[in-house]
Amino acid sequence: MLVPGHFKEENYDKLHQYIKDYSFGVLVVADDNGIDANHLPFHFSSSKEHPLGTLRCHVARVNPVWQRIENGASVLVIFKGPDAYVSPSWYETKAETGKVVPTWNYLAVHAEGKGSIFREHSWLIEHLHQLTDLHESGRKNPWSVNDAPSEFTSRLVKAIVGIEIQIEKLIGQVKASQNHPARNRAGVKAGLAAGSASESAMSDFIS
Repeated sequence: MLVPGHFKEENYDKLHQYIKDYSFGVLVVADDNGIDANHLPFHFSSSKEHPLGTLRCHVARVNPVWQRIENGASVLVIFKGPDAYVSPSWYETKAETGKVVPTWNYLAVHAEGKGSIFREHSWLIEHLHQLTDLHESGRKNPWSVNDAPSEFTSRLVKAIVGIEIQIEKLIGQVKASQNHPARNRAGVKAGLAAGSASESAMSDFIS
């Protein structure tokens, strides 16, 4: 991903938070058999041993992607935040020079690393608890993996395979009109704030 300097986000704490906020990512693998992409929910964690972070996910056992990872395929995970079309009519400089064109603002994080495969029941159950507990935490009556009969979940766990990725390279881009003067940014922020949910979310990144 080409990232111009004024759009590059190098603060790892922010990049980690973006991954957590927009955790439904795209797992991309590449090897001699070509390129494959799978859309999956991820669980992120970091530690002193792995400061860039660790990603965990799972796929159906019948999905050949895990075998490609096990055989050494290159791994990239893409996380995408809000995005929005930016109209030139929001630029104050439009009236002054007319030298403006449309563009697109967006947030994206790319995580590259090595993938490991896990088939162990204990690993998979722990992962499912982590993933489910995270997304159920804000609910009035959160559901737990333990709420389902153990024989039922054990049977389902046999049908999945776990993937763990130690992040070795983390790149982030937040394109939020930083290359425009303050008066243009103010116009874009106001225009997006009055739009759709995605546009409004994008407006929050404009300062």
